[in-house]
Amino acid sequence: MDYDFTLKFKLPDTNTDADAILEKLGAAGCDDALVGLGIPGRIALDFTRNANSAQAAILSALADVKLAIPDAKLLEVGPDFVGITDVAEVIGVSRQNIRKLMVTNAATFPAAVHDGSASIWHLALVLQWLQARGSYQIAQNVFDVSRMAMQVNIAKEAQLLSADLGKNLRELIA
Repeated sequence: MDYDFTLKFKLPDTNTDADAILEKLGAAGCDDALVGLGIPGRIALDFTRNANSAQAAILSALADVKLAIPDAKLLEVGPDFVGITDVAEVIGVSRQNIRKLMVTNAATFPAAVHDGSASIWHLALVLQWLQARGSYQIAQNVFDVSRMAMQVNIAKEAQLLSADLGKNLRELIA
């Protein structure tokens, strides 16, 4: 099955030659990705990878990028962090439709990762909520990729916690 996702990395200061980066990525097996180098010091790879699972697709792509650019630092796996417009686009409805669902179901709609004038949610949690309502058909590969992207992003951020703080927080937020 094909899985569509994006990997975003911060490049080491020594990797600035775009042609060399593209060559290394192709040789490492990233020939199934559209590569963006628009922001200096950053790279985004938009993959369509065929694999047995979303996990296999994303983990193999991460390994391929690390093989090509060992010092690259993962910034984000997507789709994960989304606004209302992004959710609407994924499920094929209007932004207003999602906003109405969110407002009329405020008690059960997933909590935002960031709440503000532009709130952001984990796509997987919103898709799970929509799927439980039974009103929307969500492609399994889209759901699987969003769930795996969220898990990788959370694991990446959890590495920033000290062991003691991580243990204490797990007890407090459980």
